Amino acid sequence: MFKSFSQISEQAFLIDYGSLINKETNNNVINHFKYIQNLNYKFILNIVPSFNKLLILFDIQYKKDTLNLINQLKSKKINCVVKKKKHLIKICYDEEFALDKNYIEQNFNLNFETLINIHLNTNFHVYMLGFLPGLPFLGTMKLNFSIPRKNSPRIKVPGSSVGIVNNLCVIYPFDTPGGWNIIGKAKVDLFNINKTKLCAITPGDQITFKRVTKTEI
Repeated sequence: MFKSFSQISEQAFLIDYGSLINKETNNNVINHFKYIQNLNYKFILNIVPSFNKLLILFDIQYKKDTLNLINQLKSKKINCVVKKKKHLIKICYDEEFALDKNYIEQNFNLNFETLINIHLNTNFHVYMLGFLPGLPFLGTMKLNFSIPRKNSPRIKVPGSSVGIVNNLCVIYPFDTPGGWNIIGKAKVDLFNINKTKLCAITPGDQITFKRVTKTEI
């Protein structure tokens, strides 16, 4: 169930599921996302899920049909079977890759090994893909304090870097500017234009990390 929706352009509706960022809300988003995908309507040009919103792009000639679809989502309970793939991703927390190790320890009175243990013991939910092709937003770690974005983003974050902000985590698919706190490097191919399935990870998947040495990355 969603709270409201609005037309934000001639060919786009935005469905709002509320302001919370949690697994329950996001599961509602993904449930509707998968349901619309499975319908395979030709007039639906694209569907983009986020933490708590769903963007629907449609053929302008079929606005009425799109509205009927949205009202259908509102009026009845949708139980779409969502296949949640589990991924085990190797990660190295060596200081060569953990670019913000010292910054985190010095500014948040946190032993880096403690943070590593929290990270390794989290069963991450993939909330959404965004910012870059294939970049997953993961949550949620059990932290009782805030680790905000960096005041000055890096001009270049190395590809496969793992970053955290507060209780969320991302993996950068390739070299890019970025403002998240980098704690390690993962061994994963998130986006490959030469594959039939461009993105290795999809919203709703689950991710756990396995600690490895530099020689295994």
